[in-house]
Amino acid sequence: MRGELLIIGGKEDKQGDKEILRHFNGMAGGKGAVIGILTTATKLPQEVGDEYAGIFRGLGAKAVELFHLDTRESAEQPEILERLKHCTGVFITGGDQVRLTSILGGTAFYDELRKRWQDEGLPLGGTSAGAAVMSCHMIMSAVETEEEYIVEMGAGFCFVDDVIIDQHFSQRARFNRLMTAIAHNPQIMGVGIDENTAIWVRDNGDRFSVLGEHSVTVFDGKKLEYTDTAGQGSHTNITVSGIRMHSLASGYHFDLKHRELIMSEIPGGEHHEGQ
Repeated sequence: MRGELLIIGGKEDKQGDKEILRHFNGMAGGKGAVIGILTTATKLPQEVGDEYAGIFRGLGAKAVELFHLDTRESAEQPEILERLKHCTGVFITGGDQVRLTSILGGTAFYDELRKRWQDEGLPLGGTSAGAAVMSCHMIMSAVETEEEYIVEMGAGFCFVDDVIIDQHFSQRARFNRLMTAIAHNPQIMGVGIDENTAIWVRDNGDRFSVLGEHSVTVFDGKKLEYTDTAGQGSHTNITVSGIRMHSLASGYHFDLKHRELIMSEIPGGEHHEGQ
């Protein structure tokens, strides 16, 4: 029984209605929520952790546990694992996703987190770097020059299958880097999430719903017609044809298993059964 995921494109509203963070608090149990805040990605763990702690307490969470894990040794401590057992949801902050994988990958904390998510249905949330790390294939960095475009990939935490997550998508013009990543890995989908926007992954990872202010872009390369990646190598501009694209606004739902918009649940009460 996999837990639900809330994967946020970064810069979620922390001052107004806090729709996305409010939603995660509800996923974690509402007034009974004990939310763990994992700050490993950021270089300002105390500041960032305290900010989120104040927000979740203000949204009605019963308690907050801060996990300032900045070394692999700290992620092996029995006391840390004991505190994790009391959490009803864990939220991963932004920063640098490579810090998350290099510090936590393969540790007792990661193993316990994954076990509770997979076996007990523990809900997880992540923003920015905390969103990027959710997928099995993770974008680590991208560098563009006049002669080449380099997208460096690595292994993420693999909480969502067959997907590459990219964040701050429209605001940082990341169309090129996600398209390049999919051209080199056409068997998986690229999901670009705008700022103050999130996907709520549920039903054992088979579908997601869009929340927030902007939109989510999905690139599906499974039926790719042509790409010259094999001839050009991985560090040059490439030609791609036949990638399928979806752009989803808030309130829409996407079937990750069948790679299509869920037409039977479009907003406004209209139903298009059989399409």
